[in-house]
This record gives sequence, structure tokens and C-alpha cells, in this order.
Amino acid sequence: MSTRTIKVWDLPTRVFHWLLALLVVAAFVTGWLGGNLIEWHGRAGIAITALLAFRLVWGVIGSTYARFADFVPGPAHIWAHIRGEWNGLGHNPFGALSVLALLGILLFQAASGLVANDDIAFEGPLYVLVSKDTSDWLSSLHRQNFWPIIVLVSLHVLAILYYAHVKKDNLVKPMITGVKEVSDPEAKPARGGGPAAFVIALLVAVFVAWASTGALLPPPPPPPPAQAVPAW
Repeated sequence: MSTRTIKVWDLPTRVFHWLLALLVVAAFVTGWLGGNLIEWHGRAGIAITALLAFRLVWGVIGSTYARFADFVPGPAHIWAHIRGEWNGLGHNPFGALSVLALLGILLFQAASGLVANDDIAFEGPLYVLVSKDTSDWLSSLHRQNFWPIIVLVSLHVLAILYYAHVKKDNLVKPMITGVKEVSDPEAKPARGGGPAAFVIALLVAVFVAWASTGALLPPPPPPPPAQAVPAW
């Protein structure tokens, strides 16, 4: 059967994927070690927040297979995949569910981290937007959410290994090169997601990163003037 190579993943989607992987590892390591690295943990969290904002926008205006409208599966697609009859490009239905779950759980992790505190030396840049009790509650969930993230990432990696060794379908290579060999003569390459769409998504990401640092918050009130010491 003859095959041909077509474009599946655009460059912004691929850069997002690998940057997110690196930043999640960095956030895990700096958070686990703590100490002076907690500041870098916070910076990694802000970067992840900006990346997720970029992906949400790119999921609407990006190229074909990066759009949520293309890969968010319905019951019919999931059932077809279970029966082995799904023949699309991009994320398969189970892979799409995995991506959506990861995006959702990372969004919560990033948002909760922005208002978290450790009762010692760290407060998230948006800590002042919530009460101390709410911050403590979200801080606890932020720490506990580490394990669901580990489970989802592990399942993601195991699925990639399964496809590579059992189904002989390398999912990593297209996420590096952007192209994939297909046998379906009706398969169409990804379209859209041009420079204008990229600039819009990038500007949103930059704004979110800037806002996540607390730049939109009013400045703290000045300290009260020091009282003069009586000259007795």
C-alpha cells in the first residue's frame, strides 16, 4: 500500500508540547526540593500558566488538528475507536481525552499555585485576591493534585509506548517533525494557524504571564510613618 507524507502538527503546537513537558518537570523538581528553589517553582508555574493560555487560544484559531473542534471526541468517535474503526489524524479519541484531562488538571494546578502559600516564606503572586483560609485550602489541593498529574502523565507515556511497540505507530516522531506518513488517499494536511493567529495567541500568553505576576494588582499601601521617640 502506497503512503505519502502530510503535515499534521504545526510548529507552535510542537513547541508548546515540548516546552510544557520541560516546565512541568522543572516545576515538579523545584517544588519537591523546596528551599530557595521555591521561587523558581513559582516562575515555572507562571510560565506554565502562559503556555496553557496560548494553547487554549491556539485550540480555537490554530491549524486543523490542533483545534479542539477537530479532536474533542463524541460518543460515536470513542465507540468507533474501541471497535478499531477510527481512522482519523491527529489525536485519537482516547488520546484527545487524555490531552483534555491534562490541560484541565494543569490549569487548576497553575491557578491554585498563583494564590497558594506555604506559611513560611512563599506567597503566590495573586495571594491577596483570596482569604487566608481559601489560600490554605487551595494550597492543600495544589499539593495533593501532584499525584493525579503523575498518574495522567504516566498513562500518557504508557500509551505512547504501547502505540510504538504494539501498534507500530510512532506518535513521538510527528510531534518532532510535524509530518506523518498516511495511506488514506483522502487524508488532508493541516491548514490554518498562520502568522496572524500565532501573534494573537502569543499576545494573549504574554498578557496572562504579565497579569499572573500580580502586575494588575493595586500597589500595597505605604507603611505607617514611624512615630517619633520622645526625648525624655
